[in-house]
Amino acid sequence: MAFTKEEAALVPPAPVSVDGGLKKNAIGTRDIVFMLVSAAAPLTIVVGIAPLALAVGGVGAPSIYIAAAIGLGLFAIGFMALTRHVRSYSGFYGYISKTLGRVVGLGSGLTAWMSYNGLQIGLYGLLGIQANLAVKSFTGVELPWWLYAIVSIGAVWYLGWRGIDVGARVLAVLLTLETAIVAIVAAFVLAQGGAHGISFESFSPQAIFSPQFAAVLGLGFSAFMGFESGALYREEARDPDRSVPRATYISVAFIGAFYAFAVWIIVQAFGTDAVQAFAAGHLDAGDTAYIAAGNFAGGWCVNLMSVLIVTSIFAAQLSFHNTINRYTLSLSREGIFPKRSGRISPRYRTPSVAGFDQTLLALALVIGAALLQLDPFTQFLIWTNTPGVIGVLLLQALTGVGVVVFFTRLKDHGLRWYVMPSAVAATIIMCAVTYLMATNAQLLTGLPAGDPVNTTLLVFAPLLFAAGTVLALVLRKVNPAAYQRIGHAE
Repeated sequence: MAFTKEEAALVPPAPVSVDGGLKKNAIGTRDIVFMLVSAAAPLTIVVGIAPLALAVGGVGAPSIYIAAAIGLGLFAIGFMALTRHVRSYSGFYGYISKTLGRVVGLGSGLTAWMSYNGLQIGLYGLLGIQANLAVKSFTGVELPWWLYAIVSIGAVWYLGWRGIDVGARVLAVLLTLETAIVAIVAAFVLAQGGAHGISFESFSPQAIFSPQFAAVLGLGFSAFMGFESGALYREEARDPDRSVPRATYISVAFIGAFYAFAVWIIVQAFGTDAVQAFAAGHLDAGDTAYIAAGNFAGGWCVNLMSVLIVTSIFAAQLSFHNTINRYTLSLSREGIFPKRSGRISPRYRTPSVAGFDQTLLALALVIGAALLQLDPFTQFLIWTNTPGVIGVLLLQALTGVGVVVFFTRLKDHGLRWYVMPSAVAATIIMCAVTYLMATNAQLLTGLPAGDPVNTTLLVFAPLLFAAGTVLALVLRKVNPAAYQRIGHAE
């Protein structure tokens, strides 16, 4: 690829590491797709989050995932165009640093590291709940949620240590199984004509253009968390200029179609007139999807789903673990995090120390939650996930701004005509969704608007971002060499 003079200044030397760097040519388009889709945890969203969208958004809930796929598809067009002109192995951190500057970049790097940790570690609470329910249904034995969480932490660490290619193969199997069970339930529901016949009211204008739809639109976007992390795997990907964009587009399309179809099937299972009230009445039990499966496919399907949702959560945790490790690696290479965290396993060419550190953090938080007797869902999961969701939405909005700024500043790119309009539209959309998510935080926390816990969860990511910008300003004054490495050392 030929770079302009201005672009060449943004392209760092080839990756250099005292440990030789990560494993090259380890994964292709298919592997990246499995990791990106697994991070979105399709079955987990359908069983755990979609009923909330139905309870608040009503029959139009399936359409929020189509709207999110369109918005994020526009975002991906600009983001992937940027990856062809600016080389970075640091995900949002690197691209924001190279488009909006090092000060904003370091704030973004710390926010990204925190956000993905929050998303990943909070899921251990949900996994513990679901694993206990599955084991109890089969054996009658009930164990504490944190015991399952600790076992899962160990398994995630092992697969992350073994290599991105090993993890991708595991994710391929798990994702195939959770997709298959949704397809099976859908076949039974459609074959029996649903509760009162098949209806497409979920996609009607009156269902979409409603106040309830806007209230839950943020849930649709949050269901795609992790789809954008393909750029982090460029160092390990085969032909990254082709494989990463392809995987990103395929992931957005698949996730949007899967969610919209699966939630529409739940609407058919209960009927358009009854589904909202039913979902609202079963939020505490969390069994809306299970009841739909049991009514139409039978108890065997419910039992199988209870196992596969555990593997779905595990797949998401493994995918996020890999993402976090690569952010840690980038920050360590640049001297922001301790140098030891950037060490590469000589055997498997993986960021082994970063993975070990992330495992210790997850273990400490799970044990802390257990000792404090926090509820694994309403407290541990929600309190760790919410700052993560807000943080990723903030990063997506900043990346959109960065894309617009970069391509406005450098005019001769041979860009296709739709890239800039898509980037502008996506930036506006991401800012609007971030606002909607913040103003409707009570939907996630279950606490009343204005509650101090809501406020704390909402300001955590912005405050960390601000702290990162202050640190960058300090480094610019006291350690110019370290400042110059921000977002640029690969």
